[in-house]
Amino acid sequence: MAETLKPSFSFRRLAGEDKHRDVCDHCDFIDYRNPKIVAGAVVAHAESGAPHGADAVPLNEVSILLCRRAIEPRRGYWTLPAGFMELNETTEQAALRETLEEAGARAEPGALLAIYDILKNGQVHIYRRARLVGGFEAGEESLEVALFKWADIPWRDIAFHTVHWALNAWLESREQDVFAPHTNPPGDFGASTPGDSAP
Repeated sequence: MAETLKPSFSFRRLAGEDKHRDVCDHCDFIDYRNPKIVAGAVVAHAESGAPHGADAVPLNEVSILLCRRAIEPRRGYWTLPAGFMELNETTEQAALRETLEEAGARAEPGALLAIYDILKNGQVHIYRRARLVGGFEAGEESLEVALFKWADIPWRDIAFHTVHWALNAWLESREQDVFAPHTNPPGDFGASTPGDSAP
């Protein structure tokens, strides 16, 4: 009968590797640790026209879909629909799935809006523009879901820096059809959440 080996890893650098990594002591298998990808959307709605793009209606006619989190971290705070990608889906598909799961809403995908590096959590956040199609209702991970006019967004109760960034990126490029995706503010890699004491 074959011997059952107990898992045993050492933090070391193998020949041919440029970094120290967790390596199996039995077979030299490398346990690579790579960033997780979070995909989400700024889902906008306008009753009588396009919420964004070159033919967008005035800003005061546009509402943004936000979800109040029912889970930690940042339970009770407002966020954009977003979450970790699954295998075998694109970032666009992931953003639309998360919108449906968290906000009970279907959305029409738009342009790639922003890519943010969150070094503290080992994550990359990717946001798209999207347009609300139909109604919405809170999913299991949301306490409530609501449409907010820009002037009424609860900025002090926004869950994460990336949500602040994505919302402002949406506003900055709202009247454009073609634009370069936004990235982190200079030198800011999301080392804290809005409620942290750290800067």
